[in-house]
Amino acid sequence: MIYSLLITAAPLAGHTSLTAARFAERVLARGHRIHRVFFLDAGTLNGAASAVPAQDETDARQLWQSLGRKHRLDLVLCVTSALREGMLDATEAQRHEKPAATTHPAFTIAGLGQLVDAWTHSDRVVTFGA
Repeated sequence: MIYSLLITAAPLAGHTSLTAARFAERVLARGHRIHRVFFLDAGTLNGAASAVPAQDETDARQLWQSLGRKHRLDLVLCVTSALREGMLDATEAQRHEKPAATTHPAFTIAGLGQLVDAWTHSDRVVTFGA
């Protein structure tokens, strides 16, 4: 089965993002495939490069980065949401004349067309967040 995930929750707003990452781990462990993970609205904060959680908190961002690296997941931040949250990859930083990227390199920034593509190429799209 091919899954795509839509994450709309910030990484430290409850356990939603962490639950989504653990769901992704289990899907992959059972031999299924994940076509894309699309982060929308506050969910784009999962791609932050420099955020540091409290020592007693599990960092969903780190888990997403690890999953992306290990399984070559397509981790996509919605461009409109990302810009609104101050999230810039190298291309967007240059385009908007900002001094540096603020996203982790495991994530890319793209438009909603990537979400539509995920629906088209997946058997299931599972949403985590409001």
